[in-house]
Amino acid sequence: MNKKILGIILLSLAASIWGGMFVVVKSIVGVIPPVQLVWLRYLIAIVALGVLVIVKHAQWHIIKRDAVLIVLVGIIGNGISIVAQETGTMFSSAQLGSVITSATPTFMVLFAFPLLKEKINSVKVISVLLATAGVVLIVGVHLAGAHIVLGICMLTIAALTWALMSVLVKLVSSNLNAVQVTFLSTCVAFVGLTPFVISQWSLIQSIDFTAPKIYLNLLYLGIVSTAGAFVMWNKGLQLLNAGSAGLFFLLQPIVGTLLGWLILGEQLSIGFLFGALLIIGSVWYSIRFAK
Repeated sequence: MNKKILGIILLSLAASIWGGMFVVVKSIVGVIPPVQLVWLRYLIAIVALGVLVIVKHAQWHIIKRDAVLIVLVGIIGNGISIVAQETGTMFSSAQLGSVITSATPTFMVLFAFPLLKEKINSVKVISVLLATAGVVLIVGVHLAGAHIVLGICMLTIAALTWALMSVLVKLVSSNLNAVQVTFLSTCVAFVGLTPFVISQWSLIQSIDFTAPKIYLNLLYLGIVSTAGAFVMWNKGLQLLNAGSAGLFFLLQPIVGTLLGWLILGEQLSIGFLFGALLIIGSVWYSIRFAK
């Protein structure tokens, strides 16, 4: 399969899975606090990724530069970004979570310029402007209350740090494949979060892991949303340039908003359809006219 087409498919699937993830997080984060929730999903993901690494008979050739990058990816992306994302979703809504973090492509274009030397051309600018207009149209909720403002701030931090992480992934050498990068960075984040979780171990003990709502949501977050989607995203990033790849993140608010409306009963704005069309149009424009 053509590398560009494969990259498009992988990035689209990852973004769609993460759109559904916000609904799952919103339904469970009231029972399991954000840090503990991220720690548990990573515990499950590490097991799934470990099996995948063994099955693929991965060869390990880690140079010092890659080791530093993996640590940064784990701390910035898997750690800070995901905790901020789930905290922001807890204080706001699944719809706002998916929409606000879709600002990631704008930040990716900005980071890609100094770190990857990717030029900011007219195609990227127009694509980001179209996508931004779509996001603005999709947000059809009334923002009120200090907790909503805090949620928006946390989600913005999540978008910023995820964009930086996505650019850093492209700096990792070809010695490591997407599965290895995801496995190692997830381990870094898991280890980093462990002291915080142990210090509040009673919160873990209070969770009823036999409840279907708990274990099914954790399995989705750990296996599908983390092990599966992270690998797809990292692989897609290796196949497309960062500026164009980031635009596929904009499929996330479409899925997140629709599922938030269907499952959680969140308000669906009139501008959602037009906003979704603009977002899809921005991705199409980037693919159609990118050199």
